[in-house]
Amino acid sequence: MKSLHICNSAEARRGRFAWSIFPFLLIALTGVAAAQQQSLGIFGLWGAFASGARCWAVVEPVSPMPEGARPYASIGFRAGRPAAGRAYFRLSRAKREGSAILLRIDGRTFQLRGGGSDAWGADAAADREIVSAIRTGLEMSVQTRAATGAVVRDAYRLRGAATAIDAAAIACARRS
Repeated sequence: MKSLHICNSAEARRGRFAWSIFPFLLIALTGVAAAQQQSLGIFGLWGAFASGARCWAVVEPVSPMPEGARPYASIGFRAGRPAAGRAYFRLSRAKREGSAILLRIDGRTFQLRGGGSDAWGADAAADREIVSAIRTGLEMSVQTRAATGAVVRDAYRLRGAATAIDAAAIACARRS
């Protein structure tokens, strides 16, 4: 009779509950590991990565950055969507309200949309033009005014961009 009492105790019930959810925890942890970022390669100054249904090519600026800033430029893709990449830029400083954000790639200039420290192509057509210019360009910069009034200019080299963009696009096409 005493052993029956122990099996029905709160401690025993917690133990049985823990063992009953163990398989679900194992499956959840396996899913998290599978969704972690995968490196597709480093191509010149650019890297290509994939995680779940997202794939992207990314580069850090060559210009000096303020302490704590982590700016970058990326071209992103999503599995199951059209192969056109989306241009995204993380600025080194938050932009001033109302200031234009200009992307310069060699001799071409594009106006970006954005707010805070984020900037992106105005629409899908602009993204296609930006990606095409990045693929064939040598240098690019993103310029705006910071909230403090200072000029923000994040400069990038484009060596390896085309290969990194292709690696990201192919990886997402295979995930569809």
